[in-house]
Amino acid sequence: MIARLTGVEFGAALEDLTDILHSCVHAGASIGFILPFSPEQARQYWADRIRPDLSSGAVDLFVARDAQRVVGTVQLIPAVMPNQPHRADVAKLLVHPDSRRKGLGRALMNALETRAAQQGRTLLVLDTRSSDPSQNLYQSLGFQIAGEIPNYCRNPFENRLEPTTYMFKDLQ
Repeated sequence: MIARLTGVEFGAALEDLTDILHSCVHAGASIGFILPFSPEQARQYWADRIRPDLSSGAVDLFVARDAQRVVGTVQLIPAVMPNQPHRADVAKLLVHPDSRRKGLGRALMNALETRAAQQGRTLLVLDTRSSDPSQNLYQSLGFQIAGEIPNYCRNPFENRLEPTTYMFKDLQ
């Protein structure tokens, strides 16, 4: 089940979100964090950075649930500049490694796109490490490559830099 998480529901989902982020980083996801990466650092990200934005309406947080817990998430971050009322960023598409290959990433992205359209957003942008399989998912959803920046992000396991691909999708 895919749902948009409210600020009221956030506390109940915090431990699951923490586990997803921690597990994804340890599985090699390049989402801004590098090893060593503790569960407390993952919890701090959600509690200190996302909870305030969720409460203020600066981010829409979508979750995928199985029968017992939250197993996936993605963020829609509307642009705030006056010349960009039509644009939003896609951030942190994460599916717990134990729940992958079940269509949850695609379902999360579909829910995000529906919400973006409801908000009048007609352009979505995102970036992904160029070697990540997520790029294939995004392309299958209609995202196009805008370009690649070499040496953009550090590998989560090794002290080496990797390229990042910027992508966009026109929802019109």
